[in-house]
Amino acid sequence: MTMFRPERVGIERMSAYPCTLALDMRELAEARDHDPRHPIEELWVTGRSLNPAWEDPVTMAVNAALQVVSPQDREDIELVIVGTESSPDYGKPMSTYVQRWCQIQPNCRNFEAKHACYGGTSALMMAAHWVASGAAPGKKALVVTSDQSRTHLGQPWEYVLGAAAVAMIVSDQPDIVEIELDKTGYWTSEIFDTYRPTSRKEVGHADTSLYGYLDALEGAYDHFLKRVGPIDYDAFFKKHIYHVPFGGMTFRAHRALLRRWQEIMGGEVMGAKASREHFERKSKPALRYNAQFGGTYTSATFLALMGLIDSFDDLEAGDRVSMFSYGSGSCAEFYSTRIGAHARERVAAAALQAGLDARQRVSVAEYEAVEQLRSSVIDESDYEVAHTGLGGLYERVYAGKGRLVLDGVHDFQRAYRLS
Repeated sequence: MTMFRPERVGIERMSAYPCTLALDMRELAEARDHDPRHPIEELWVTGRSLNPAWEDPVTMAVNAALQVVSPQDREDIELVIVGTESSPDYGKPMSTYVQRWCQIQPNCRNFEAKHACYGGTSALMMAAHWVASGAAPGKKALVVTSDQSRTHLGQPWEYVLGAAAVAMIVSDQPDIVEIELDKTGYWTSEIFDTYRPTSRKEVGHADTSLYGYLDALEGAYDHFLKRVGPIDYDAFFKKHIYHVPFGGMTFRAHRALLRRWQEIMGGEVMGAKASREHFERKSKPALRYNAQFGGTYTSATFLALMGLIDSFDDLEAGDRVSMFSYGSGSCAEFYSTRIGAHARERVAAAALQAGLDARQRVSVAEYEAVEQLRSSVIDESDYEVAHTGLGGLYERVYAGKGRLVLDGVHDFQRAYRLS
């Protein structure tokens, strides 16, 4: 028996869940007596998404997936992977909730992938290789990324926190992007840069994280070259995407790879001005959504992919886009994708900017109250969630809209329902 193996695999459809609350970074900086230019002009973060008490990483994951899973997909999906570092349970995977609430048929393998911000990319690569293997001809995978920050009121890194979920259908019809599975490089090293040692704590070491990111970028890129051969970095890729802990980091990444490329090619290294112009021409517009979400962890590169496709008019089917994913701890991957024939219309259908614009703005005091409430119950075995407050948000945005919400926790069992 000859096994059918598809010629191309990648992302067929995708969507993102923007959450329903938003905090303005200028207002936060002013409340903290900081210069607003720091988050806005240096970090390139203008706002962040926030969850009310009845939402969590599970609801975000399901609400993102519900936007892309069609009735036919419920029969065709045989693999569900959720990439996250924010799971509410140390054993039960979030993928089980996604399979249930999306009504995906039961002959489905599902699991959760954790490696900080790299978890979603690891999930995507495993799904793509599964489709490419031909083990289940014609079947699809659902990959979901979902994370929210811990509570860090008044801390220096408060400006790079956030929440988001992205859902992707991975199949042999890569309408958005094809993943070139033979053109990828990866790199890993055990370090302590950022980590979550308890349900409430999120620890970060800025210098270790910065150098860990850049070391991993160079290591993954060099491995990519070993597998693909020497390339003209500027000509080989039409555009570039880098992991986005905050927007400003992506320029540092771009400049580092430009320097590495020119060193290898023996050319003159670009100065700061030329590097910035190159970055603005080939990468920066992709950050349009990341800047409004804040820190989104394993969703970050995929939000940048959506931003890139929605931002650049000169992208054509077949154009190569480089993607770099980094996860603290650490692991990284640098890989090549090709723009699909229906990329622009598929991403436009997600209407992400409209979803971001629809979020309810909260004051700094409301944001602090939401975060404090979440932290106060995170380890409780029993509590009820009140769907009140925030100006009647639940009644206006959730009631009757079919969004997954959390009603409470009873003997540690989480009770969800569709609104």
